Amino acid sequence: MTQQNVRTGPSASELRLSEAYDTALLDLDGVVYAGGEAIVHAVESLGTARAGGMHLAYVTNNAARTPATVAAHLTELGVPAEPGDVITSAQAVARLIADQLPAGSKVLVIGAEGLRVALRERGLVPVDSADDDPAAVAQGFGGPEMPWGRLMEASYAVARGVPWFASNTDLTIPSARGIAPGNGAAVRVVSLATGAVPQVAGKPLPPMHRETILRTGAERPLVVGDRLDTDIEGAYVGGVDSLLVLTGVTTAAELIAAEPRHRPTFVAEDLRGLLTPHPVVTEDGRCGGWTASVRGDELVLDGEGEPVDGLRALCAAGWSAAGDGVCGLDAGKAVARLGL
Repeated sequence: MTQQNVRTGPSASELRLSEAYDTALLDLDGVVYAGGEAIVHAVESLGTARAGGMHLAYVTNNAARTPATVAAHLTELGVPAEPGDVITSAQAVARLIADQLPAGSKVLVIGAEGLRVALRERGLVPVDSADDDPAAVAQGFGGPEMPWGRLMEASYAVARGVPWFASNTDLTIPSARGIAPGNGAAVRVVSLATGAVPQVAGKPLPPMHRETILRTGAERPLVVGDRLDTDIEGAYVGGVDSLLVLTGVTTAAELIAAEPRHRPTFVAEDLRGLLTPHPVVTEDGRCGGWTASVRGDELVLDGEGEPVDGLRALCAAGWSAAGDGVCGLDAGKAVARLGL
């Protein structure tokens, strides 16, 4: 990565983002809902963006639920959606497998109904045992009730040399009670047992971006997410712009310390950021009424104004100081002042 390609601060937009981009590729957990309930401002913001002509698509690494189930959940929350508006990592991994195997091939499924449905859509035949002579293993999140025996079946097949595919490798997932192990944790179990490494389809890897663009037809997409290592890195890998919202797992301090592939194009507190222009942020750390600068081993913040503008200023100062590395400056006092 050359220095001129390194992002040194969030970008500006004179237009509202819902006008500047034709399609929002929205993550779900931490962006639209949390623990199954809508995040504050999400329903109204998405409704306004849609009414203004922006196409909304929902892109999730969760392979357990079918697009129809996800769309029904969104509609219940007040965000009208059709199954075709939802793109899952199950669909991405099913296409990845179908590109390498003939139609009618048997696939050992380690996961839930969303993965089975996606495989059938690609003309593949889900099976349940390593003894069913599968041509591939597809592993996706199976929910909290998935028995340990399913991981054993995967291990038996993979150890015999059957090609192994994973919908995604997110180590954790958010739940109503806290952070729980995700599909990536289960994938590591099979890897430890076999020494093998799967082909992976989900964010941030190219198969998921390809699936999303094929299904939405987006020409000017904007990835909207709350995770640096999936949503924002996925946008980086796909060469498209991104908006990070602070309603999910990423903290202000983590954003300031982000490596280049994890630095979003835009930053907002929540999905209202789709409906506004975004201010100029200078490389020397000025945004709105705030100025961020480096003093010794600290990032400091002077001025006043909107807290998110202060964070944008801190990102500019921190990213500029880090270049193509990771900002190791202490931003704790500055972030605390913003209350983010």
